[in-house]
Amino acid sequence: MTVKDCGYHHDHRKTLYRNIVAALVAFVLLVLLTILLIFLILRPTKPKFILIDATVYAFNVSAPNFLTTTLQVTLSSRNPNDRVGVFYDRVDVYATYRGQQITIPTVLPPTYQGHKDVNVWSPFIYGNAVPVAPYLAAALGEDQVTGRVLLNVKVDGRVRWKVGTWVSGRYHLYVNCPAYIVFGGDRVNSGGGIAVGSGVKFQLVQSCHVDV
Repeated sequence: MTVKDCGYHHDHRKTLYRNIVAALVAFVLLVLLTILLIFLILRPTKPKFILIDATVYAFNVSAPNFLTTTLQVTLSSRNPNDRVGVFYDRVDVYATYRGQQITIPTVLPPTYQGHKDVNVWSPFIYGNAVPVAPYLAAALGEDQVTGRVLLNVKVDGRVRWKVGTWVSGRYHLYVNCPAYIVFGGDRVNSGGGIAVGSGVKFQLVQSCHVDV
């Protein structure tokens, strides 16, 4: 075999390898483009959350500035999509007051939500002697005197979309549900809660703001 023949075979192999690599890259890009087009055509709509009720068992400020909170909240989530399912990989629920977190996160079990399905959760959320800023303790005292306290029940989690057999990467789920708690007076007639055992239950049916 001549030097010229060796050079020809070497160049031929290089061209063949380049063609194989180019074909593989084109195939991968085609698959990704197809998935992207399907995803865009289906246009997954973020879940709809509603805060149904909140039962208050403890909401007390102690000296100097410690807040103890025990709540049970009922949240519903609806998947509005016809062809897209939702995996809830991790969901934390907690409460805040004027921007400060006042309970530790309660972790909900991972779950899958099918097309048009509704999930309902009723977790307890706790905060035992949580230190709050002095101005927050003062503001809370004023709110309790006026008879209405605005808490925010928040959901922080990770979700994935499922289209057929394809499952997306993880997306950050953030939900904010305002909850007005009424203290003193006739809670029923004022739109507040009713006594349930050692707690007071507030029927809220409040739509939540959802970001995904």
